[in-house]
Amino acid sequence: MRIAICPGSFDPVTRGHLNIIERSAQRFDRVIVLVMVNPAKTPCFTAEERADFLRRVTAHIPNVRVDVSTGLLAEYARAAGASTIIKGLRAVTDFEFEFQQALTNKKLNPELETMFVITDPEYMYLSSSVVRQVAGFGGDVTDFLPEEICEDVVRHLAQKRAVE
Repeated sequence: MRIAICPGSFDPVTRGHLNIIERSAQRFDRVIVLVMVNPAKTPCFTAEERADFLRRVTAHIPNVRVDVSTGLLAEYARAAGASTIIKGLRAVTDFEFEFQQALTNKKLNPELETMFVITDPEYMYLSSSVVRQVAGFGGDVTDFLPEEICEDVVRHLAQKRAVE
């Protein structure tokens, strides 16, 4: 069985993320969408909220499973029997960081390959931080977020804005 992992912070998951997940699911027997918890970052949404969002937007993809990890990706992949890490790239600026991560993961787990998937052009500008920024100022993010979670994300970010 060919198992791949799509890791990320997904804070929140965007239509661009979903596009990469859907395309990956067509090429692997199982895809684990992995919410990574980075102690150096302060996300807007909890890991559990992000995992819930991902489960809702991937419910239509039978070979996708969502999980959360607080450890090393290379170790998670080994334990899960995954052979491939899938990373979406929007622009050349993404590549340098992702390339460094791929080399580190390969050093930690020599059996692990990283596959870079170029985002579809309609999502090249899109990132979770853009969504948070636009929604934080009350802008319309319906074109940026999957329909299943849009209302919840907007409500959460509006509440956060009201508190600040």
